[in-house]
Amino acid sequence: MIAFVRGQFAVKTPARVVVDVNGVGYDLQISLNTFSAISNKESGQLFTYLHITENSHTLFGFAELSEKDLFLQLISVSGVGASTARMMLSGMKPEEITRAIVQGNTKQLEGIKGIGKKSAERLIVELRDKLAKQHNENILPGFVTPQIDSDAINALISLGIGRVMAEQAVKKTMQTSPENSSLEEIIKLALKNL
Repeated sequence: MIAFVRGQFAVKTPARVVVDVNGVGYDLQISLNTFSAISNKESGQLFTYLHITENSHTLFGFAELSEKDLFLQLISVSGVGASTARMMLSGMKPEEITRAIVQGNTKQLEGIKGIGKKSAERLIVELRDKLAKQHNENILPGFVTPQIDSDAINALISLGIGRVMAEQAVKKTMQTSPENSSLEEIIKLALKNL
């Protein structure tokens, strides 16, 4: 309904900002991530999402469109409400949340207030593939695979296993298996690690 607001930041706190748009003040709920982005600015544009419930209409503001998109993905998961999604974006940077979901890191997600083990698992199950497709290889920086690793990953992918799961299984296998393991041994062990 309201895609963005642009104007003077009349009030700024870590949880909300009031944007004066030609004399009309829009009260937006924001994450700490957005607050960090606008804390030194007197005016600017925030992308918005209007959350309508039985008891209220709440406008959420985001400094980046990518943060808004992640917020929408998060609230699409059963059991994750708008307040919890905002808490997640306040506790971690959007790219950290995405990486944790794609890599299946439940412990990191559980570190956020309001996210328990079941919620973390549900987020991973429902969003892992979507986020992995959107962010491709960029989400696993620093994970450079030697030839035998990439051959094992490609073999698992050809067996119908998703790239992220295959990479994680091979990585786990490479950490625990002897260095002189053959490609076949690594693939067999990786299949057990899935």
